[in-house]
Amino acid sequence: MSWPEDYAVRTFRPEEIAGASLSASVPGSKSITNRALLTAALAEGKSTLRGVLFSEDSRDLIRCLDGLSVPMEVCEAGREVRVTGSGGRIPVKNARVNVGSAGTAARFLAAAFGLSDGVYRMDSSEQMKRRPMEPLIAALRDVGAGIRCLDQEGHFPMEIAGNGGKPFACTVNIDQSSQFLSALLIAAGAGGNEAVITAEGTHGTGYIRMTTALMRQFGAEVSHEGRVYRIPAGTHYTGRDFAVEPDVSAACYFYAAAAVLGIAVTVPGVHSKSLQGDLRFLNILEEMGCTVTDTAEGIRVLGPAGGHLHGITADFSAFSDQSMTLAAIAPFTDSPVEITDIGHIRLQESDRLHGMAAELARLGIRCEELADSLKIWPGAPQPAQVQTYGDHRMAMSFALTGLRAPGIVITDPLCCRKTFEDYFTELDRFCGALEAEQKA
Repeated sequence: MSWPEDYAVRTFRPEEIAGASLSASVPGSKSITNRALLTAALAEGKSTLRGVLFSEDSRDLIRCLDGLSVPMEVCEAGREVRVTGSGGRIPVKNARVNVGSAGTAARFLAAAFGLSDGVYRMDSSEQMKRRPMEPLIAALRDVGAGIRCLDQEGHFPMEIAGNGGKPFACTVNIDQSSQFLSALLIAAGAGGNEAVITAEGTHGTGYIRMTTALMRQFGAEVSHEGRVYRIPAGTHYTGRDFAVEPDVSAACYFYAAAAVLGIAVTVPGVHSKSLQGDLRFLNILEEMGCTVTDTAEGIRVLGPAGGHLHGITADFSAFSDQSMTLAAIAPFTDSPVEITDIGHIRLQESDRLHGMAAELARLGIRCEELADSLKIWPGAPQPAQVQTYGDHRMAMSFALTGLRAPGIVITDPLCCRKTFEDYFTELDRFCGALEAEQKA
């Protein structure tokens, strides 16, 4: 991907492209890719992962697994990784890894190390050093792992001495990230010992369902009653041929484009049976006036005529990545939009809640930022350079605003390399197809 420092978004008038029906291509799911990579590495036997996402996050995890001597054959051109699992054990007992800015790699590997019989040094990017780890560290210490934070308590870098892979029971708080629970579940599913994990908080339940579904696909037993998750003794993963779903988080940007432009957009391979929690964003678009249909090719979203969307108040705690997508199109609604229960996104790649408020204000849009919610009033966005704070979702979301409002420029478009490195290439193709519709 090669883009200048700034990306000027092409703008369209809904009345000039009425009736347009386009498709958009998205890569494999980041969330599923990284879960499948670690699960396959801990499985017994060989796995072939197809449709793999290759981005900064997944490459960080692949590099870490390679540093742990996990046998892999990586084919980026074919979007495929072949993994020879270690039967629940990490091949090397003393190693140093750098997880970069990948939150999934950071949390998942930390849990695997904490339930192992080795000693590991974990480093990260400066961005990842600012993100929370304390709830996972506390849970791992409770089950006997020795964790020494080498700079600031509760943050990277750290040294982890595993608990020897013993049976355990623990409690973990997931108010800041559901990845803490997913990490413990994935690691525990490979150990062959009984594990009982109690979750405090309700953040990201869709991602936890994704984790347990994937564990079962690799042969593990896991059950839950309320907030208590149980993995029986003898559970392990078995290598398999596994297809990674297209990324619903990425697809939602193009579905939101359909909404705001009043056109139809289909994303091939995305269906209502998806494991991914961000699919719930489509329910939000329906409430705002869109029509959603699951076709043989993939889910199709038809925006309302003229892109005239209704305002909405909604709890985004379970699919918070899409709070930014909604914020970017909120100025084009007929009444205020209120996005609630998203306080935890202040602790992600950037303070996303404040970033949304700041950039909407830069565009001249009235908004109110509270501790865990954002209220946005309809308005006409003014030309501006949108700051992205090194956050891929800020860049991808606010490009949607520019599809309706002229003069929107996205700074640092290359920050999208973290999860969807070809986003602006695909957006350019998408806009080119819309321009062809205008001329037709």
